[in-house]
Amino acid sequence: MRLVLLGPPGAGKGTQARLLARARAVPHVATGDMLRDAVAAATPLGRQARGYMEQGALVPDDIMIGLVGERLAQPDAKRGFVLDGFPRTLAQAEALDRVLAALGQALDAVIYLEVSEPELLRRLTGRRVCPGCQATYHLVSHPPRTAGRCDRCGQALVQREDDTEATVRRRLAVYAEQTAPLLEHYRRRGLLRAVPGEGAIDEIQAALQAAADGRVAAAGGGR
Repeated sequence: MRLVLLGPPGAGKGTQARLLARARAVPHVATGDMLRDAVAAATPLGRQARGYMEQGALVPDDIMIGLVGERLAQPDAKRGFVLDGFPRTLAQAEALDRVLAALGQALDAVIYLEVSEPELLRRLTGRRVCPGCQATYHLVSHPPRTAGRCDRCGQALVQREDDTEATVRRRLAVYAEQTAPLLEHYRRRGLLRAVPGEGAIDEIQAALQAAADGRVAAAGGGR
């Protein structure tokens, strides 16, 4: 199957996409991994991407689309794939349509992980890191043994600027603004299926499997 998994930051896309891809025996195509692989292999597009990444800049759409096209053209993706982290915008979605058409393929479904804003805030603002050994914790799901202290080296844990509530709210607002047209694009084509992204990992995965199999109705209008 050829699937796209969408969801806001903190929705758990990476974990769920890996499980879904493993169950379907198809590659999990994550943009971050794809970029790192292309850079490590020093492909022409990877060399272009590296320049932007080293400057801390966003990799332009044309390079990202080229990388996605290269990855989906590889032999292991002929049977299908689970795309995670792409597309993020309507322009990328339209480019993906063109890439797949050139390969003689089409998407089977686009699954959107729905998670409430309070839950996303809880997940994203709860992270704490050790400035010494870089160990990562979460106040709810993975707390340190001693509150506020690293289990490994004992240093005081800190909250990254990216994880503050104000920053997280801005990230979520930008995501919602960019993604609304994308969701409508797939809804109009009858490809969009919404799955609750809160609860136990195995329960969410079961819902994703049902959506992939078409046992979840396509999302209607109004969102």
